[in-house]
Order: sequence, then C-alpha cells, then structure tokens
Amino acid sequence: DVQLVESGGGSVQAGGSLRLSCSASKLSFTSTCMGWFRQAPGKEREGVATIDSTEIWSHDTTTYADSVKGRFTISKDNAKNVLYLQMNSLKPEDTALYYCAVDVTPFEQRHCGVEYASGMDYWGEGTQVTVS
Repeated sequence: DVQLVESGGGSVQAGGSLRLSCSASKLSFTSTCMGWFRQAPGKEREGVATIDSTEIWSHDTTTYADSVKGRFTISKDNAKNVLYLQMNSLKPEDTALYYCAVDVTPFEQRHCGVEYASGMDYWGEGTQVTVS
C-alpha cells in the first residue's frame, strides 16, 4: 500500500514560516492528485492546497483554499517522491494538524481540488503546526 509520512511541523510565531514535507512510498508522482488538508480542534477538516499531475499535461494544476492564497505554496519533487507545503506569513488560525493525502484514481475519472477530501485514497498520520 501507499505510505505517506509528513514532517516539518512545529511551533512558530505569527508571521513566521514553515515548510511541510510529505514523503511517499509505492507511489508514482507523475499522475496523481496530491494535497494538504488540515483539522483544528473542534473544527471540520478543510482542504488547504492540492496539486494535480498527469502525463497528458506539461504542467501541474494547483488549487488553494481562499484563506491561504498568497501565503502558502504547494509543490512536489517527482524525483524524490516528496510533496511540500511552504507556509509563509503564518497566522494563529493556521494552527491545526496538517495531513498529506493522495488520490490515485485515473486522471479522467478523478476530481482534484481542496473541496474533494473525500476522494483521497491514502492519508498520512499528520504533522502538528502551532502558530502563536
């Protein structure tokens, strides 16, 4: 089975930055929908950012939650099988457990976006981000 392991979380002051990483095993990065989702205590899980890759296109397609646009950037390194989330200008409301997830459904059949958490097939255990 696919395994996803997040890292890079921690505690930071408001205005600071963190970069989350998600290492994936047994997964081809060239044709997947991958994303970062988060859940704060007492709140529902929400999509943060997704990146959709297919061998049909020459570029990846990204989506972001409105609350993080302009501050967060999702990217990936296909050679290393690592997904990243660069988080800048962090706010206390960004405090949450951040999860990495992947949808391995064939491109023609999948929907990839921050609103499609239910379509993700595999999830990591999460990494905690605390902003004070």
